[in-house]
Amino acid sequence: MQDIGPWLVIAAPLALAAAAVWPSPKIDPRVLAQIAFAAALAALCVALASAAAVAVEGPLVSATWGALGAGLGVYLDAVSATMFVLVAFVGVIVLRYSRNYLDGDPNHGAFMRQMALTIACVMTFIIAGNLVLMTAAWIATSVSLNRLLVFYGERTNARLAGRKKFLVSRLADLCLVAAVLILFMEVGRFDYASVFAAADRWDGAVPGPILAATLLIAGAAVLKSAQFPLHGWILEVMETPTPVSALLHAGIINAGGFLVLRLADIMALSEPALHVLAIIGAISALFGSLVMLTQTSVKVSLAYSTIAQMGFMLLQCGLGAFAAALLHIVAHSLYKAHAFLSSGGVIDLLRASWSINPGGAPHPARFLLALIAVLAIAAGVAWAFGATLEDKPGVFTLGAILLMSLTLLVANAIDERANAYVIARAAGAAVVVAIVYFALQRGAELLFASVLPAPPALNQPIDLAITVLVIGAFAGVTWLQSQLGRANASPLGQALYVHLSQGLYVNTLANRLVLQWWPRSSGARQAIPRANGKI
Repeated sequence: MQDIGPWLVIAAPLALAAAAVWPSPKIDPRVLAQIAFAAALAALCVALASAAAVAVEGPLVSATWGALGAGLGVYLDAVSATMFVLVAFVGVIVLRYSRNYLDGDPNHGAFMRQMALTIACVMTFIIAGNLVLMTAAWIATSVSLNRLLVFYGERTNARLAGRKKFLVSRLADLCLVAAVLILFMEVGRFDYASVFAAADRWDGAVPGPILAATLLIAGAAVLKSAQFPLHGWILEVMETPTPVSALLHAGIINAGGFLVLRLADIMALSEPALHVLAIIGAISALFGSLVMLTQTSVKVSLAYSTIAQMGFMLLQCGLGAFAAALLHIVAHSLYKAHAFLSSGGVIDLLRASWSINPGGAPHPARFLLALIAVLAIAAGVAWAFGATLEDKPGVFTLGAILLMSLTLLVANAIDERANAYVIARAAGAAVVVAIVYFALQRGAELLFASVLPAPPALNQPIDLAITVLVIGAFAGVTWLQSQLGRANASPLGQALYVHLSQGLYVNTLANRLVLQWWPRSSGARQAIPRANGKI
């Protein structure tokens, strides 16, 4: 434990908060954008230095300024340091992009202030040293994000998305606050060190209230991660500026996953909570993957992709693969930030891919043979890395699903005109991808072994059922994706395509309910005030 080091970590969110409340309201928005960007760079430097200190000296844990372990305090270990660097890096990118993206907008200054404030709230949530500060930052992040979602308050869909997000977030807040109060009543303090020490004592004999708290934490994580069926708000936030979409999908959406990882020592003790995460995550991953295939809007397709990826992440948590879930968060965040900020060029890439791959779908028998081959490769490489279905179901499941993405490549190689070299090259590519994936997973396990629980062995029938059903379901999705051309030629396939393209009408029903409870004409407009660059 260091005396000064932990407090230096607070300089990162403070720098961004200072940019958000810069005292001159009439400052040139371009100058304010430069100040916000400079603050983000400073925060990134602090995050990198803090991560290096954690790697060399161990966790940075401060004393708490407050009573009963609640107040201002820092807890930075390998998990939070990784997320700290990730959020700081994404913050630099989106603020740099925003500097030019909104140049000339009459509300550019207010936007930069609100973006800086939101990033500061996310950082505080990550480095918080106790449950009270974490919960306060969790709520502040949501409230600050809502103001960004209705940046263009004159847009009906923006207001509707903001209202749906507000309602879902308040449910998540209630779940988290209730869980924190239960933990306090059982532990007697709010600081993480006391909570984690209590978790060690509960191993094997978990009190009933703690099980209730873990279920509430799982509920908060699910609600925060835009999971089925309360996912609709994330589909309509495209009315906000692109940098907000990038920050949301690459950073803020991970709050639910980080909550589970931060409290993984407690969550690992509760099989009911893990089962809730695994089942809802699997359903959301399957739903998002299917609907994504039918979308014509690039950004809506990316939104369904986020729903699916967050589902995969919660599935991994539910199966006990916490290190794999953290690696998934990092990879998804970097990919999604790039995808949104470069979404304008996606159409050109798709046109290029269509011109390169104009062929039709492979024969179903050949595709089935390729699917069996890639699953066999996944199983073999997973066994070599000790990630079998029985020992590490979460790692194995996502690895198998990842390898399924290469089924079409292998199926095209298995052709009556192809020679052995072509088939071997396709199979070799699948082997290389499998080795890279399982090696990364193994590296993540070793890196976070001291702060995250080890993946449990598969010892419950429900765990086996979830794993097998998920792999089977995504095998079906992979086959369906390859056969879309043939499926669309039949009336049944056309009907299925239409229903999927509408998201099975779940979001439509949610819109009707929200508009019934919260009519468009009620309340004042929630947009950021467009005057003098003030928030």
